[in-house]
Amino acid sequence: MDDSTIEKLRNRQVKNFLTVTLLSLSMPMIFMGDEVWRTQRSSNNVCCQDAAISLFDWSLAEKHADVLRYVTHLIARRKLRVAEHERQRETLNHMLRRAKYSWHGVKPGQPDWSAHSHSVAFTAELQVEKLFLHMILNYYWEPLNCELPLLERSDKWRGWIGTALESPQDSVPWQTSPPISTRTYHADARSVMVLVTGGE
Repeated sequence: MDDSTIEKLRNRQVKNFLTVTLLSLSMPMIFMGDEVWRTQRSSNNVCCQDAAISLFDWSLAEKHADVLRYVTHLIARRKLRVAEHERQRETLNHMLRRAKYSWHGVKPGQPDWSAHSHSVAFTAELQVEKLFLHMILNYYWEPLNCELPLLERSDKWRGWIGTALESPQDSVPWQTSPPISTRTYHADARSVMVLVTGGE
């Protein structure tokens, strides 16, 4: 593989991680600069070092502008979420008991929890917003065709995020994401896809 292909795969891994992290229920544990590959050479204690390792290299923002743009979209969506449960200090177990979600594999309602499985999908309803999310995580080295769950209403799933897609198609504004007319969705190898429907 050439250097540009390797860089694309690394960017996809970063986007995969940040997608799952920023769309989770819990507080995302990321550090300033993670979105532009600021590694600090794996040091978690640079604050006491008077050296270049503790400085922010602003050229990284230009070098990884596509990932920075991608994360900006994720953060904008996260800021719209209803966070009342956080103010009430509701436990994760209590939230999960009230949540409406379902697990899937390449077929709806048939998740593969076996040791050799490399993919899983789930559908979750954001009840206050009347928004449904369908996330496909394909960590298999081959693409998969995943059958989409049927919707109760006549709405169609819309493609919001696809970490294997070229920037800027990898993340589009969720309100105007394009509809999917087929019952199956092509999930690229080692990537995360997020589909949406509904919303107010």
